[in-house]
Amino acid sequence: MSKPKVLIVDDDQHLRMLYQAELEDEHYEVFIASSGKEALEFFEKETPDIVTLDILMPGMDGIEVLRRMKEKKPNLPVIMSTAYDYRDDFSVWASDAYVVKSADLTELKSTIKTLLARK
Repeated sequence: MSKPKVLIVDDDQHLRMLYQAELEDEHYEVFIASSGKEALEFFEKETPDIVTLDILMPGMDGIEVLRRMKEKKPNLPVIMSTAYDYRDDFSVWASDAYVVKSADLTELKSTIKTLLARK
């Protein structure tokens, strides 16, 4: 069985590297994008099984990326990831989960497992 493909979209290089290392240890195939534009280019070429998406990014924000991805693939699980609490913002409700950024990736990893198990 092939490894699930996880696309990590975040403008913070250190966070991308942390997520990539931790998720590769969990046997995922990890791809990273530093901007919304880069994420959508990857999304068109490769079909990720799940996406973690930063909300606040320069240029195209995560909400816009989420909208475009869900238009093309409504069943693609997307986890919104941010340092701020956006739960009251209706635009993130289209995502499948919401995780507050942390150096402890326990919540993120269990959310990824749960969403992939549902697919």
